[in-house]
Amino acid sequence: MLKQYKEAIEKSNIISKTDVNGIITFVNDEFCAISGYSKDELIGRNHNIVRHPDVPKEKFALLWETIKNKNIYKDTVKNLAKDGTAFYVNTTIIPILDESQNIAEYIAIRYDVTKEMLLREELIKKEAEYEELNRSLEKRVEEQTRELKELNQTLEERVQEEIAKNEEKQRMMFWQSRHASLGQMLANIAHQWRQPLTELSLAMFNIKKALQNSNEEDVNKFYLESKHIIQNMSQTIDDFTNFFSPDKEKYYFNISESIKESLVLLENMINDEMITIKTDFEDIEVLGITNELTQVIINLINNSKDAFIHNSILLREIAITTKKENSFAVIEVQDNAGGIAKENLEKIFEPYFTTKHKSRGTGLGLFMSRMICEQGLGGTLDVKSKKNTTTFSIKIPVR
Repeated sequence: MLKQYKEAIEKSNIISKTDVNGIITFVNDEFCAISGYSKDELIGRNHNIVRHPDVPKEKFALLWETIKNKNIYKDTVKNLAKDGTAFYVNTTIIPILDESQNIAEYIAIRYDVTKEMLLREELIKKEAEYEELNRSLEKRVEEQTRELKELNQTLEERVQEEIAKNEEKQRMMFWQSRHASLGQMLANIAHQWRQPLTELSLAMFNIKKALQNSNEEDVNKFYLESKHIIQNMSQTIDDFTNFFSPDKEKYYFNISESIKESLVLLENMINDEMITIKTDFEDIEVLGITNELTQVIINLINNSKDAFIHNSILLREIAITTKKENSFAVIEVQDNAGGIAKENLEKIFEPYFTTKHKSRGTGLGLFMSRMICEQGLGGTLDVKSKKNTTTFSIKIPVR
């Protein structure tokens, strides 16, 4: 029976024996399997053959001090296999005493915890990467916030230079319209971030839960998911920064790409309000400033959204088409939001005219949109309304 106990212990544990000087006198098969050495390579060698260079000397000094004082030493030890890989073992070293109570030899009983320790190291590494990513995001947010403030300051200076050339009423219209657009963009940023923040919070909770369950696969999965969410949030900052770029130099741009940009910026609002956007685009290039056309499209879509809500329209559809007619690029934005009353149709482009509540409109959106189309793009902005539908038509000359 004693022999059976001995076999059971040897087959389920990693065992070695050394003399009082640390020279190996016995190793079992499990020790050979994990270290990669044969018994012939191990017996007669100092036990430091498997010592890992990462382990500090102080740790081994404590080990020898403990066992030489005839005490049992327990610790998790990092060792080095023959092929250069590391393995971890929970180790118990027991001094064996002779009849005179002198140390005759040492026996070490171990069990493999390499997988658990590697997982722990990987988790620590992932946690460090996650913290670095958070720090990087915070730094990026600070930088982008500073840039937005600088852009805002630049916009104020440029606007003031332009409006100084016009009479007081014209200056006030530009000022109010600019702040309305800025407020609208800030609201869109908050709207764009609300859902990702919720998803990020859930992913962090799932990482914590996976760590508690030592589930490496789920940790990696939710870590990558968190990283992707943070990158998307960072991209949102870039999108809105580009929208307010003060660069006013005209260049050729694809009107379809400009419209797509406006749809990206309003994506969450469109989904929340259950609006269906239908598009039919032709690739047409015009000379102008793409951000200004994007601003016009955003204003038209927001007006449609407000009309859908005001008129309690359940099936909400907006159709946007681009086509070339003669020497013009034509953009049509049509909605089924109930149409515009005949008495208002000729007034909607007038400054300060609005059918909305004062808290929802300044009456400058369509006025500024027409001004952008005429002065910025050298084109026109017109409107038609019939049978509960409204169609805004933008014509831009193709040069």
